Amino acid sequence: MKPTKKKNEFDKKFYIKWMVIAMTAIWAAIAAVWLSMHNWDTEESMKALAQAFTEQPAETEEQAPAEQEGSAVKEEQAAPEEKTEQPETPAEEQPKEETPAPAPKDATVYPDIDQLPAEPTIINGILLANKQHPLPASYAPGENAKARAAFDAMAQAAAEDGLQLVAFSTYRGFDRQKQLYEGYVAKDGQAAADRYSARPGFSEHQTGLAFDIGEAGQEQHWASSSFGDTAGGKWVKENAHNYGFILRYPQGKEQITGYMHESWHFRYVGKEAATAIYNQNITLEEYLGI
Repeated sequence: MKPTKKKNEFDKKFYIKWMVIAMTAIWAAIAAVWLSMHNWDTEESMKALAQAFTEQPAETEEQAPAEQEGSAVKEEQAAPEEKTEQPETPAEEQPKEETPAPAPKDATVYPDIDQLPAEPTIINGILLANKQHPLPASYAPGENAKARAAFDAMAQAAAEDGLQLVAFSTYRGFDRQKQLYEGYVAKDGQAAADRYSARPGFSEHQTGLAFDIGEAGQEQHWASSSFGDTAGGKWVKENAHNYGFILRYPQGKEQITGYMHESWHFRYVGKEAATAIYNQNITLEEYLGI
């Protein structure tokens, strides 16, 4: 039995009606989701919708490297050719003239001076008297009390070892030194006298700090190099620094001290300096850096 024409029209209207309802529901759901994404703000939702339709598609990752490669090729083509630089011929070096080192000062030679200084030379608290550093003619301190006390203590210690030390010459004034020096010059000549005797104003004995030491009963060794070979001479050499004395003119140091070796001539400089000089086996000049 075939459906009637009226029934067919009814079915068509029925399907259209439900299709419209379904589409409306779908669009309503989409609208609700879109509004919820934009805080239910209608104006903001419309702006976002308009922007979505107007944005241009972004470049793909494949396009960007392609453009970079193209620009790299252009840079390579545009890069200028490197020119090979010719090495410069170095200028011929001229030999340098070497300045000769100054000759070391000869401490054995007296300076060419017309008069003695007005003040003595004191370096690091130590009074210095040698051929390069003279004393005023008027400098007359007498025998130094500290030096005498130190010698007495040393002599007492030596006595405990059976040795009787004697300081047979200590302070000598300018006039006395002048008398002695002129006598040595008359006897041996000035060149020889200058090696073992100081000219007036240049003697350590004028400082009152120099002690010529010998042993009682051994006068034949006084003021003689042989004193260094005696028991007393060896004892003083090894122990003098403990009391502030140094062997002032050691053997082999004439070019530094200015005088030949004198095993009997000791100088008071204080325990600290004396110990340093003894331990380093140096002279007073070397200790003071002159």
